[in-house]
Amino acid sequence: MSTGGGVHIGARLAMVAVSGVLLVAVGAYLGLRGGGSEPHATRTVTVSVRAPGAGRLARVSSATPARVVPPLVVNAPVHATRGWTTVAEVRGQPAAWIAQRAGVTLLRFDQSLVHVTLHAGSSDGGTAGWIYGDSITPREIHHVIAAFNGGFKLTYSEVGFASGGHVAAPLQGGLASIVTYTDGTTNVGAWGNGLPSAQKTVFSVLQNQHLLVDHGVPAGSVSSCILACWGATVGSATTVARSALGITASGQLVWAAGEQLLPSELASALVAAGAVRAIELDINPDWVAGYLYVHHRGGPSGVPVVPGQLGIAGKLLEPYSRDFLAIVAN
Repeated sequence: MSTGGGVHIGARLAMVAVSGVLLVAVGAYLGLRGGGSEPHATRTVTVSVRAPGAGRLARVSSATPARVVPPLVVNAPVHATRGWTTVAEVRGQPAAWIAQRAGVTLLRFDQSLVHVTLHAGSSDGGTAGWIYGDSITPREIHHVIAAFNGGFKLTYSEVGFASGGHVAAPLQGGLASIVTYTDGTTNVGAWGNGLPSAQKTVFSVLQNQHLLVDHGVPAGSVSSCILACWGATVGSATTVARSALGITASGQLVWAAGEQLLPSELASALVAAGAVRAIELDINPDWVAGYLYVHHRGGPSGVPVVPGQLGIAGKLLEPYSRDFLAIVAN
């Protein structure tokens, strides 16, 4: 769907300005992304004892290990339920939850404890010039909680992609956008309609079509314009694998996906989960996949979260051709 020549010209001028800001902002964003494990702590406990044969109390000090809270714990449940189940804790605080409702897997994230990294794929975006490229980076590997597919191929007409001062597809006014700022926060909305924030510096933007949910209401075309409005499908089927990312009124992020969904079902699941705005991400079974990462001594292992998903080779821990998003502990 064309956004009009005037919008394209304005968007290109805006993109020039945004790109300049992105370049300046890279260092600031990366500085916020540092992390490390907490040192082992001890607690000194002083007790009073009566020495044998003594008439007075003697004070004895003993150093005992104090409880150490792990910086990150991720647990993937064998079976998710309709209710929210905690799947990740950051410094002892619940940071991510999972639920499954009516064929939709939902992952919810607390942005006070996590941040989003937008990755370019080796084909979508290419391998050169990206801070976050085609696999989970060494700076993320011990802090990653989850990762999931990005949007449509960057050759599609209604997409945009920029990160860290590098642009793969020019940003367009009016498109649904996932905007991450240099302070580590992410918002979802329509580019040029409240986004980006004038008070923050943009680090990355992923655009894909128009908003699936806005003001807590599904788009009017989710039932009447399935293929033309919400993407071509394999075999022109209307019920296929679909995914989306929404944001709640309190700023929590909600990812939703399922293997057999109509756009209306995906939107309704997000609204029921509290999303006030949402963007449809990729569709079709080859490209819809999400993982939780359980951490071991040798590194994380990816656990699929969508029942029946075909999956992505390497589970996004190895180079992947398409763009994707990761959720990383602060």
